[in-house]
Amino acid sequence: MLSLTYVSSATDLLEVPTLMRLLVDWRVTNHARELSGMLLYSGGNIIQALEGPDQAVVTMFDTIGADARHHDVIEILRDPIDERAFPDWSMGFRHVSPDQIEATEGFNPFLQQATGAEAGASDSSAYRLMSMFKKNIR
Repeated sequence: MLSLTYVSSATDLLEVPTLMRLLVDWRVTNHARELSGMLLYSGGNIIQALEGPDQAVVTMFDTIGADARHHDVIEILRDPIDERAFPDWSMGFRHVSPDQIEATEGFNPFLQQATGAEAGASDSSAYRLMSMFKKNIR
């Protein structure tokens, strides 16, 4: 299995309703490809950790790199893994209401939590990168 983490910038700022729709679609796609991980979005800044079968991760990353909704896609970590840090694919973003959080399967409250330790394995490199993103977002 492979873990790949990248950062990018959104071409256009995404509003919460758009992010909610994308969350639903992406969870279906990633589940079908046996991908897990977490995507964090704040003010056009994106960090995503993808985990799964090597070829599925690489193919998804290539697709993301060609997606016009992203620019400045930078791979920051690529590691073989024995165990997933994020066993289910989820997405976290700022500025969502409690009702939206409760109503959306796959929403990850990582950016709203004080610690975020529930989101993944705290000893993984990908988790540490997610924590750095959370600490430094504006």
